[in-house]
Amino acid sequence: MTHSAPRTPPRAAIIGGGPAGLMAAEVLARSGVRVELYDAMPSVGRKFLLAGVGGMNITHSEAKPAFLGRYGARQGEIARLLTEFDADALRAWIHELGIDTFVGTSGRVFPSDMKAAPLLRAWLKRLRELGVQIHTRQRWLGWTADGALRLATPAGETAVQADATLLALGGASWARLGSDGAWAPLLQARGIEIAPLQASNCGFEVTGWSALLRDKFAGAPLKNVSLRLDDEAPRQGEFVLTAGGVEGSLVYALSARIRERINQQGSATVYLDLLPQRPLATLQTALGKPRGSHSLAKHLHRQVGIDGVKAALLRELATADSFADPARLAAALKALPLTLVRPRPLDEAISTAGGVPFEALDPGLMLRQLPGVFCAGEMLDWEAPTGGYLLTACFASGRAAGLGMLEWLQTE
Repeated sequence: MTHSAPRTPPRAAIIGGGPAGLMAAEVLARSGVRVELYDAMPSVGRKFLLAGVGGMNITHSEAKPAFLGRYGARQGEIARLLTEFDADALRAWIHELGIDTFVGTSGRVFPSDMKAAPLLRAWLKRLRELGVQIHTRQRWLGWTADGALRLATPAGETAVQADATLLALGGASWARLGSDGAWAPLLQARGIEIAPLQASNCGFEVTGWSALLRDKFAGAPLKNVSLRLDDEAPRQGEFVLTAGGVEGSLVYALSARIRERINQQGSATVYLDLLPQRPLATLQTALGKPRGSHSLAKHLHRQVGIDGVKAALLRELATADSFADPARLAAALKALPLTLVRPRPLDEAISTAGGVPFEALDPGLMLRQLPGVFCAGEMLDWEAPTGGYLLTACFASGRAAGLGMLEWLQTE
């Protein structure tokens, strides 16, 4: 009687230890694939950990149509990824790790302790138990002539053979945490077209603040305000004045549209409502009251509560004749034009737009021109605002790529 030798499990190489890479590793390891994960940094999940410093916003609880709308031009592609792993599935997966979650007043979803580190520790423990091998300080350099993965290690360059490879290398923001975009020319050299990498969820610069505004109010928050671009519905929230412009969650929510307008026209004008809760007619009536011996600054403070950084910004941006006419001044309070001329540098951005187009990938996220090579996470060409949308899509794309790799390995 003859006995066949035990079948050697297929080997998958994952380049990048962020949420997408780790999720793909879990999918593969659960199905018996031998998984080797490589990351250039001394430890994995560094950007994930830093994103959770101010409170780990893991996903969002809003209804699915609104949720998908956050992905703009790529919502169709992201919707497909979220079909099998949406925000609810992500929360259930976190609960399986022993981490509770809760929904904040804004609809954002957080781990119960608001921290990223316990979640990552529990996840890495699970991956180790599944047999995933994690190698740090190993930077991907491309491919050898025979198709092996080139890796720079502390001991020198080495080559790794794999039956399937996932690239989950992040975008090009926060290079100090490993996402430096160095993968783009390596893929372009293999004939893969890359959409230009651009800043997303970023601050923007103005032509220049006055010395008074810059020196006295840089770093000051503007709270309970709204912004709009053109005649779009305004978004309400807060942002911060910087020495050269503006940044913060309200600006980030509009960053994609602002960036594209700058790309097209050289600048973008947004309209700031300093008092979104107060109707225009109410402000006109209040400001039309006699001010007697009071200064205009005192009158603004007494009648409509404008002072501090809001008053300074009004002085900076409103036309001189607005201050002579209560109706014009009220209109300026409701639609103060702010012209932005460029985004802050890419490495300062929270996330990245551009990357590997979905058109270059098959439904399993495999590169059509490089059979056996898959892509996931932020290096794909999509973007979303902060609020849990970025992480949700990264997790979902990693899971989809892991399933695509399983199908490829079974077929091959």
